[in-house]
Amino acid sequence: MQSVLSAFGDGVFLTGSAVFFTQIVGLSASQVGLGLSAAGVVTFALAVPLGKLSDRFGAKRVWALSSLVEALLYLVWLAVGGMATFVAMLVALELVVTTSRSARNAYRFDLFPREERVSSSAYFRAARNVGYTLGALLAGVALATNSDSVVRMVPVATATLLLLNATLVSRLPRVAHHADGESPLETVAHSEGRGSALRNRGYVAMSILDGVLATHQVLLNVVIPLWLVEETDAPRVLLAWLFGTNTVIAVLFQVVAARGVVTVADSLRAQRRGAFFFVLSCGIVLVTHDTVGWVTIVLVWVGHVTVTGAELFNSAGDWGLQAELSDPARRGEYQGVTQLGYTLGSVWAPAAYTFLAMQWGTPGWLLIAAIVLAAAVAIHPAARAAERHLAQVAEPAVE
Repeated sequence: MQSVLSAFGDGVFLTGSAVFFTQIVGLSASQVGLGLSAAGVVTFALAVPLGKLSDRFGAKRVWALSSLVEALLYLVWLAVGGMATFVAMLVALELVVTTSRSARNAYRFDLFPREERVSSSAYFRAARNVGYTLGALLAGVALATNSDSVVRMVPVATATLLLLNATLVSRLPRVAHHADGESPLETVAHSEGRGSALRNRGYVAMSILDGVLATHQVLLNVVIPLWLVEETDAPRVLLAWLFGTNTVIAVLFQVVAARGVVTVADSLRAQRRGAFFFVLSCGIVLVTHDTVGWVTIVLVWVGHVTVTGAELFNSAGDWGLQAELSDPARRGEYQGVTQLGYTLGSVWAPAAYTFLAMQWGTPGWLLIAAIVLAAAVAIHPAARAAERHLAQVAEPAVE
């Protein structure tokens, strides 16, 4: 319920944000892009310190408070009127959302037993896709009115939904922040002297490589749509079917893809499967430059479906590696490192993949596939190094 509700609220504003920023706030598209980039830089710099808040004050408490602040911030959008206030608002909102995300994930890892952590994350991902769809539908109704007054109500609707979400989060069960088999007091004692999560170089490298593997989202949302429009004879209306299919598959099959993923070995196997579907998608889509008619339509659709498969398996592997390789005493901080690594691993991809596919054609698609294949190979030693690091820092606690 919480996952559906929070994604419902997020989906309303995400769908209507472009119109709200340009028509209501009065910004140009380039100003919106600049503001988003500025918020991304600040969030990147503070991801790890924000993650530490969950370890210091408790994951549920931080999650509930940041959810409340996030809801209230959406009401502030009504007072934004210019570039300076727009950037300030974006930065504040992104910092709160980052804090909330780290706390939420740390809470879930604390709440569920080891064998259920990945499967529960899969259920939550499926539920969030349902919520995003509901949000898009509600925002679509608002946008269809072509009324500025109605569009102004978009952040109000999001704030209302997220206030309900914050209330629901505050009523979730309290969870002790502890490792499997330890009491909370033992875990607090053992946390002393374990060192920063940034010192776990294997985990940092693993997070960056996982960010590379997660660039399936760039293929899904940017490169394939641009390729369809610019390089194939497929009708543009196919885009709606592509994204609709992606949503349905994510809702129906995310749990299936995550089934049986518990250990590090299971998670790495899922990452290999995700990389396979990623590379397969590149191979399918690149040939559509020379096909025509229904052949093009079918191949583009299949290419989009296969990259959705990459999304499902990569997500399952990602959750498993995070759950298994995060220090239980520092789960919030490790979530901050995860977000840091994800950004480093993926921030370059929209520009690079678009250039490679659109300018280089077949060689570019093959290079994209090679990048993903290299990351899939390298993530194995990185994950094992992270595993060894945890074993080493745990030894003083055992003594």
